[in-house]
Amino acid sequence: MRTCVRWWGRGGPLARSGVLLLLIPPFLLALQLLVVGPWLPRATRVGVEEQEGAVAFSVISIEPEKNSRQRGSPSRGPGLEEEEEVEVEDGGRREGARAFEDENEMHSRQMGPGTLEVQPWASDKPSFTAELNRIVTYIARAQLNCSRVLSPGQAQASHPPADSPHWLLCAEDWLLPAADRPCVAYSFSMNGGDADFLKTVSLLGCEVHSFDPSNSNASGGHLGNSLASNHGDGGVVSRHKMWLEWRAPRKRKHKTRGNLGSVSQTLADIMAALGHHTVHFLYADLLSAEWRVFQNWIELGTLQSVHHLVATVHLQWAGFEVGGTNEEVLRYWFSVLQGLQIFGLKLVHSSAGEGHSVLKQTVSNAHSSYTLSWVNTRH
Repeated sequence: MRTCVRWWGRGGPLARSGVLLLLIPPFLLALQLLVVGPWLPRATRVGVEEQEGAVAFSVISIEPEKNSRQRGSPSRGPGLEEEEEVEVEDGGRREGARAFEDENEMHSRQMGPGTLEVQPWASDKPSFTAELNRIVTYIARAQLNCSRVLSPGQAQASHPPADSPHWLLCAEDWLLPAADRPCVAYSFSMNGGDADFLKTVSLLGCEVHSFDPSNSNASGGHLGNSLASNHGDGGVVSRHKMWLEWRAPRKRKHKTRGNLGSVSQTLADIMAALGHHTVHFLYADLLSAEWRVFQNWIELGTLQSVHHLVATVHLQWAGFEVGGTNEEVLRYWFSVLQGLQIFGLKLVHSSAGEGHSVLKQTVSNAHSSYTLSWVNTRH
């Protein structure tokens, strides 16, 4: 024992240093495993959660896949704005993301007999001036000359007036409904600007339906409430607290006559509820929702049932659920107009509105709105 103590005393410091050197690496390894190790997976999870928790966007694109590979084509579809996801619990967020993906797939499938083809750029590269000039040239020039027309508030056909009225209906014999056949007219307006239209189609003896969600005198939001007194009763205007929807429902149900159950429905569903296969005259001032409504009509093939269309298009801003750069929006608008033409609609009259603002830019060669009159030459 005394020897051991003496040995320890003589070699104590060196021995203790050697022992410590031998213990340090295992100690550090144990410290890493016991203290740092358990946090590594959590750190990884935190990083992922932070990424998942960041605001995400789903783009609803109307552009066919083949067009996305065209030269100068944007990475996201033109003309439709990005939808922002709501951040919720993990499970709810994933379910919401799935819902957005389902909606995207629904739009990409282009439900219906028609497809909205996105047109090529007006020039070699995206240009606001080139795109605007193309649209203005298109909507300011009649595609069909009518020798006889119906002017606002008039039911007697006459030669085109010298002045430019707000709208015109082409009154060529082959374009008007026969006198012994039913005539149906719809009007969608919230500003009372359809008074002359309602007067004209009423004098023609049409079955007339006026749709205005702000109308307190309407039929309580249910189309069936006023149909019995109107069906076949020419000249009587039925007013409905109803508006146009452009979003196709996820699961379409057959709409029976007089049964809609909502104050916002697609034109196809409204026609089905009213028992109409044809709308001879349709007036629409949709306050910047017209572009998406037109797209819905193109994709569902509803336009083949419309003979005369009078509609105001607004250019001040992109419109409801329409987004992208100014050049993309202009190209989308032109694509929609081309879609109308593909279904047989020919422009017979154009009337410029007030102001010179296009996509919040002041321009000299265009107006903020145009009221356009089309006729379907396929009927």
